[in-house]
Amino acid sequence: MERINDKLLNWASILEEGARRQAEATSGRPFIHPHVALMPDAHLGKGATVGSVIPTEGAVMPAAVGVDIGCGMMAVRTGFTVDEVVAAGRGGLGPLHAGIARRVPLSAGQYNRSRSRTAQPRLQALRELADAAGFDPAGYAENWELQLGSLGSGNHFIEVTVDEQERVWLFLHTGSRGVGNKIAQKHIAVARDECASVALPDRDLAHLSEGTGSFAAYIREMRWAQEFARLNREEIMDRAADALTGWMDTELERVETINCHHNYTTRERHVGREVWLTRKGAIDAAEGTRGLIPGSMGTASYVVTGKGNPLSLNSSPHGAGRNFSRTAARKRFSRESLDEAMRGVAWGRSDAFLDEHPEAYKDIDVVMADAADLVSVDHTLRQIVNIKGD
Repeated sequence: MERINDKLLNWASILEEGARRQAEATSGRPFIHPHVALMPDAHLGKGATVGSVIPTEGAVMPAAVGVDIGCGMMAVRTGFTVDEVVAAGRGGLGPLHAGIARRVPLSAGQYNRSRSRTAQPRLQALRELADAAGFDPAGYAENWELQLGSLGSGNHFIEVTVDEQERVWLFLHTGSRGVGNKIAQKHIAVARDECASVALPDRDLAHLSEGTGSFAAYIREMRWAQEFARLNREEIMDRAADALTGWMDTELERVETINCHHNYTTRERHVGREVWLTRKGAIDAAEGTRGLIPGSMGTASYVVTGKGNPLSLNSSPHGAGRNFSRTAARKRFSRESLDEAMRGVAWGRSDAFLDEHPEAYKDIDVVMADAADLVSVDHTLRQIVNIKGD
């Protein structure tokens, strides 16, 4: 761990200068307590650094949470072994990839055409939560109900993975979709307006002050979006499990389940005071808390348990973290090298995924080595099927 200044601690051995300067600017805001913690996967983000843990008193910065409120991971360990899953295919795992992809709308702007049976109780819970929060999600996205159970694009994915004991896991990454994005954009704009007369190092560091109506509205709607994201992962997992059940012609047993946010704000106590803790690309790593840290497509992912490191504000990295922007990755990497990196994995086989090339991300082994005092590794997962939206 490196102490950059009294308000900024860093666990990233690979840290670009722009990300360091950005984190220093965030740590200089007057409501930070006790300090900002940079995770091993930290990299330059919009407004605030991705892979940063930001504790604030009396204020929140909506852009620090980001536009994918509640984005996170979910994993289920099944009762199947890899040999059983491979044997069920006989002709390869491509049809399993297709079966999962048919059940889940992929890519930006792609949503369900109807409300599924499994989605109904989740949608009812979200309606009731919105009523209690005093707002109508349809004011942000008329089709928000059809968004539940959709994946999105970019680095969101569904995977069939295998651990060190050859046991099969379902593993996925997504968030609050279009409705969460609209909620975030509205409150980011409000914060900018309210801080119009404040000298800011970056306008995305604009904040909402606790005790104001705008602050209360953001917290209510943000918490709703976080719950939408959690239930979205549950809905997608149900559909992926249904596909695997059909593939195996045997009911899937859920031996273990983990569902965790990595873009969110919550109330926690640190260094003797209650704060609003924003994890922007970081997971809760309180002592004994289970978590999920994915690598890039084609590399390992991890099931972990938090060590409760107080200096990290009980947090750990959320993934590999980008080394190259999407534009730079598309220019740098070839389809041939991506095919080679994904050898042995059933995947979408498209140039659309060049910006997700494994080498566009930090080395996950370095990230996990940097996180040795933050989490312990319970399981290491390798992919056999990878589904993404283009």
